Amino acid sequence: MNLPNKLTVLRICMIPFFVAALLYEGGASRNMRILADILFIAASLTDLLDGKIARKYNLVTNFGKFMDPLADKLLVCSALICLIELGQLPAWVVIIIISREFIISGFRLVAADNGIVIAASYWGKFKTVFQMTAVILLIFNIPSLALLTNIVLAVAVVLTVVSLADYIVKNRKVLTEGGM
Repeated sequence: MNLPNKLTVLRICMIPFFVAALLYEGGASRNMRILADILFIAASLTDLLDGKIARKYNLVTNFGKFMDPLADKLLVCSALICLIELGQLPAWVVIIIISREFIISGFRLVAADNGIVIAASYWGKFKTVFQMTAVILLIFNIPSLALLTNIVLAVAVVLTVVSLADYIVKNRKVLTEGGM
């Protein structure tokens, strides 16, 4: 259990505390929302940090390859689902985002079964940055930033679709190999 993997586990362990803070008193407590945002930002930063450390010090492991993207999905999806409950996000946005994650995970499973590793694309990385930024802005819920929040969220949704199309186009052979 190296440092990048510990950071990934820490990110997963932070999720219940983040969710509890965000949903406390139905999201009405300003202090708990600030705590939720701090926890979300800290968890998001562990994602950035664990990858950099793993690559820089050659600490990439199978555990990390599996758990790091899963931890990211759990963090972002937990936040998005909570924001639906708080009435701040339409369900269709979350359905698009979660559907993309399922499709990409399926692609990766099929590819792995064929000995192919599908690396994260720049589109996927941009998508993650915009999704996390949108979540942070939505949690803060500052009326004067509503336009910015909506723009960042719209860009996140567009990048979600673009990154999915990019994965499908670049990796379509994964689905056609093996007699499919």
